[in-house]
Amino acid sequence: MTKCLSVAAAIGCCAAFGSGCSQGQSDGKVEIEIVQYKPEATAYFDALEEEFNATHEDIHLTIESPNDASTILRTRFIREDYPDIIGIGGDINYSYYIDAEILADVSDYPGMADIKQTYLDIEDALEIVPTDGIYGVPYVANAAGILYNKDMFDEHGWEIPKTWDELLSLCDQIKSEGITPFYFGFRDIWTCLAPWNAMAVDLAPADLCKQVNRGKATFADGYREVAQKYLKLLDYGPDDPFAYGYNDACTAFANGESAMYPIGSYAIPQILTVNPDMNIDSFVMPAADTADGNTLNSGIDLQFCVMSACENKEAAYEVLDFLCSDENIQKYIDDQRAIPCKEGDFQLSPMLSGMFSYIDSGNMTDYQDHYYPSEMAVDAQLQTFLINKDVDAFLAKFDKDWQRYNRDIIRKVQTYEDAHSDESR
Repeated sequence: MTKCLSVAAAIGCCAAFGSGCSQGQSDGKVEIEIVQYKPEATAYFDALEEEFNATHEDIHLTIESPNDASTILRTRFIREDYPDIIGIGGDINYSYYIDAEILADVSDYPGMADIKQTYLDIEDALEIVPTDGIYGVPYVANAAGILYNKDMFDEHGWEIPKTWDELLSLCDQIKSEGITPFYFGFRDIWTCLAPWNAMAVDLAPADLCKQVNRGKATFADGYREVAQKYLKLLDYGPDDPFAYGYNDACTAFANGESAMYPIGSYAIPQILTVNPDMNIDSFVMPAADTADGNTLNSGIDLQFCVMSACENKEAAYEVLDFLCSDENIQKYIDDQRAIPCKEGDFQLSPMLSGMFSYIDSGNMTDYQDHYYPSEMAVDAQLQTFLINKDVDAFLAKFDKDWQRYNRDIIRKVQTYEDAHSDESR
């Protein structure tokens, strides 16, 4: 993918003049096209598109919400068929796009002044090497921790754990009362990342992946405690945690078959489709040995990036102003139980109330898997590890595969480090 994007970058200088680009004018209006990767929010974006076009005379907005936006975007980039704006997550793909120089610097966008510094820092850390400028406007975030059945907790008098030992004690208590503490959904391999990420932010350095790229650390050391504690969670799930997928786990939790579900806030809408009246709340994964060692696992779920090939940046900024209005962000929060990346007096879902103090204080750390190359298939590796329960073998393979699938980035990082070694002295 990096090579493909390098090709796209090489021809990017002429892409703005290519006939395949979306920019232009129709009926005297500037055409702005957005391709965004959240198909579950299609209805929200369809409504925004309609409202924008009804209230703006000089710009016509089209918002596409395809099911496999990442693949579609990469194909379009290679063909030099660039949309004006893309809506993507803050993950490794964003890192690749910056490296390929196909995103525009939006540091001059006035709305950046309203974005929470925490999410600007998270976005900045995703750069493979330090790059001047800002290349995305963070829109909304999500958070991963533990969802719990509030009515069940109130009925049994269970208290929210704040340390790892307290979590295990709670699980033992729940289990002794004949209730399954957790459902997991590990048949769908991507769900294996949710508890992993939520524990890793407490137990591993936030920049561990970058340290490994610089040759200053190993995953065998940085992830050992995470792996060991992850295995312990299996004692408190179904007898066969790999027999059930994501939808099964959401349904089981919604029907009261478990007291808790270690997953992200993104699962709440799915759970509520099964039980709309369920009283859900959440708390931060207490993987640390002390309460002050915990941090909320939160990352940018959706951000808007203007493409460098966009001919009408002023019109693109007007669209961003509309999208980033308090009213429209609140609509998204209500629809998706999201967390705003913008400062303001927003009403968050009470189902995230156990995380409010972390959000308000900015005590949040990005998902570790936002730095993982997709070719490494860490979710599948985690599933295999949870089945085999061999910590040493898992960590050895993690280090080996990282060097294999990340070698181009490692080379780029180390070249940058060598070139700037005098500056760091």
